[in-house]
Amino acid sequence: KNPHVCHVAVQLEMGSLWEQFNRLGTEMIVTKAGRRMFPTFQVKLSGLDPLADYVLLMDFVPLDDKRYRYAFHSSSWLVAGRADPAAPGRVHFHPDSPAKGAQWMRQIVSFDKLKLTNNLLDDNGHIILNSMHRYQPRFHVVFVDPRRDSERFAHENFKSFSFPETQFMAVTAYQNHRITQLKIASNPFAKGFRDCEPEA
Repeated sequence: KNPHVCHVAVQLEMGSLWEQFNRLGTEMIVTKAGRRMFPTFQVKLSGLDPLADYVLLMDFVPLDDKRYRYAFHSSSWLVAGRADPAAPGRVHFHPDSPAKGAQWMRQIVSFDKLKLTNNLLDDNGHIILNSMHRYQPRFHVVFVDPRRDSERFAHENFKSFSFPETQFMAVTAYQNHRITQLKIASNPFAKGFRDCEPEA
């Protein structure tokens, strides 16, 4: 790995909240128009070269090749068959990219603009996911290599991070009522929650 990335360390913010959701089985809403994630994916970075440029991005990988359904009588997810064909793989670049290492390390980096959609034809750049499938968000730190032949070193110029507690099931409506309750209790934007949740 390039020395500009080999010492990069990433700490997940709101780890205990992610843990609470993870224990219940996190669900994230996907809509045609795109819905923001809650909890928001936020990280604290260290070990970057303060003077080098970095691009930060995220992608989402299927955790397995299955689709699921929720069994209300047992409050559990059951395998319902093989996964749907994978949605187009997309990455979400943090809008401040590229920026100096010093800037990224100065504050918490929040991916609050990222939206999840189930619209396969989405042209807004949202992350396309299949509902009732499980995903692992991945976070990537990419060193912007100033060398002219930088693509030769592309495989050395990034470092990737996954936090198992951020895995989730993509859904069009919350299945587990305890997830709904925890979202309402912990999401400042869900205080006026009604039966018909407004589009985020």
